This record gives sequence, structure tokens and C-alpha cells, in this order.
Amino acid sequence: MTIQKHKGAKRIFLALINSLQGFKWLIKNETAFQQELILILVLSGTSCFLDISLLLHLLLIVSLLFVLLVEVINTAVEATIDRIGLEHHSLSGLAKDLGSLAVLISLAIAIATWGVVLWEL
Repeated sequence: MTIQKHKGAKRIFLALINSLQGFKWLIKNETAFQQELILILVLSGTSCFLDISLLLHLLLIVSLLFVLLVEVINTAVEATIDRIGLEHHSLSGLAKDLGSLAVLISLAIAIATWGVVLWEL
């Protein structure tokens, strides 16, 4: 039996609904996401007061959104690992550690981006 997938506008609408459900879950349950979201809102607002080009504004905000993107992927990996089993396994631990490293690297990219832009002011 094949599963019929939605197409066109209905698929896009349902994908949006699923994305919003994921966003609501993250806001309610994931402390790291909450903290990063607050940081992004504050820094994005702050960037509006900087006398920089539109392109640099975009670069600053994209670097922050990249952190959120990686946090979402990291949380998805952690949820999948936890779904498989909560017992300790070296590969499960490694997967979670690598996800955490990805978040750290994304934060370093954002910090470097903001640092260079602010240094040039």
C-alpha cells in the first residue's frame, strides 16, 4: 500500500503547520533555543541602530539565524537518539556531542561575524 502525499499549496500549508508546531515545542521545552531566540531578538533589534549597509545588516541577522538552524537540527538529533533508547551507548553519546559541537561552531561563526562588523565601525 502506498501512502498518498499531499501536493501543491496543500503540501506547503501542511508543512507550515508542522513547522509552527515544532517552533512552539522548541519555545516551550528547549531552554537553549529559548536563550538563543532571546539573544537573536535583542541583537537583531540592536543591529537596527548600527550605521551599516543593508548587506551587513543581513549578514548579522543571517549569522544569528544560522545558530537557531543548527540548534533545531541538534534538538532533532537528540530527540531521535532519545526515541531509540535512553540507555547509554557510545554512538548515541557521540551523536549528541557532535550536535553540541555544531551549535558551538555556529555560535563562533556568529560571534566572529558580529565582531568583524563591529570592529569595522
